[in-house]
Amino acid sequence: MIQTKKINSTKTLVALALSSVFYLSACGESSSSTSGDGFNQGSDTNTDFNQGQLVASIVDKVITPTFEQFSVVALEQQQAISAYCQQEKSGSALIDESKLAAQNSWRSTMNIWQQAEMMQLPPLLEDDGALRNNIYSWPTKNSCGVDLDISFFKEGVVNGQPYDITKRTASRKSLVALEYLLFNDDLAHSCTGSTVPQGWNNQTEQYRKIARCEFAEVVAGDIYNSSQTLLTTWLGNNGESGYAAKLKAAGNSDSEFTTEHDAVNRLSDAIFYFTKFTKDGKLATPLGLFANECGAQACPSAVESTYSEHSLENIINNLQALKMFMHGSQNIDELTALGFTDYLKDVGDTITADSINEYIDNALSSAQNYQASLAKTLSDDPDKVMETHDEVKNISDKLKSDFIQSLALELPKTAAGDND
Repeated sequence: MIQTKKINSTKTLVALALSSVFYLSACGESSSSTSGDGFNQGSDTNTDFNQGQLVASIVDKVITPTFEQFSVVALEQQQAISAYCQQEKSGSALIDESKLAAQNSWRSTMNIWQQAEMMQLPPLLEDDGALRNNIYSWPTKNSCGVDLDISFFKEGVVNGQPYDITKRTASRKSLVALEYLLFNDDLAHSCTGSTVPQGWNNQTEQYRKIARCEFAEVVAGDIYNSSQTLLTTWLGNNGESGYAAKLKAAGNSDSEFTTEHDAVNRLSDAIFYFTKFTKDGKLATPLGLFANECGAQACPSAVESTYSEHSLENIINNLQALKMFMHGSQNIDELTALGFTDYLKDVGDTITADSINEYIDNALSSAQNYQASLAKTLSDDPDKVMETHDEVKNISDKLKSDFIQSLALELPKTAAGDND
């Protein structure tokens, strides 16, 4: 077990006064009883470390290029799906090839989005996460809703009004819906209640394939438009500053961030997506450590990307994004970048910095060495999935304790009281 290095006595006293005790849960795992409000609030590290440069490095070299890349792959996804639809409509011999290209484009888009998922900042969080959900609604999903909307789209009318994808519920569109449309080969609708797409199952196979790909094309267009909205909100438009500039202006008299440390804390909050979603939603819940659709037991159908079997890649990209935050750049070899690793070392906690990076590498290695999908491995060898969970949990535990204590950061509410 890696032991946390003791920093100077002054910082230790501050950390002890401001941190809460981590209790053992019923299953013997650590749990934080701290809450976001007030935890380490008003504290700062006694260091000359350039926190403004850290913020600028993460904003300019991690978040901005990730959002820009997502916009590029979202457009390519829309184009690939459009090309597939053209082949489907013409009955071309290239249908299978073009559908595979569309599926691969979805995978590329999802890979970049899973990195962006680790960047949970106000552009994605405003209006209860409306923009984020329109791009990717998971864990909320509704295949029956997608089936119904295909029919509404074909008819051009819903509830007596012209069909408008922008006004539809997030779970009926987004990358979640696209996965269902592109990777689920069962053309029958999935509705089990009294509300079903009338006459759908009686339509010809060709009609249903074309209808699904046409709707997928519209959904992909909506995702691309959302990617543009994200970029505009992040970078600004028409001379108006975006959120990226607001973060980098921290400490200025007219900034919403009183100090640079406040901006650092906001970036820290973002990466705690890792605890709630990566650790708990993508691993602990399918393992049965939390209740799932199968009860409190291992449940292959509870994994994130069921139809595409892309669940492991999602976890890998979450880990890679966290590694970028630690380094301060997408390019891990860039010497001029400044990330959380540098900050931890500057305040004298080199061991926590090295531990987190070691744990990230261990978890990456674990996730990259599967011989089958996460769902199949969960069914055939749940102990292996538990090993990956434990590797991810090592990172989460370190973030919730030594990381926030050494840097005098607040633990966000989403990570407080975590029992796994």
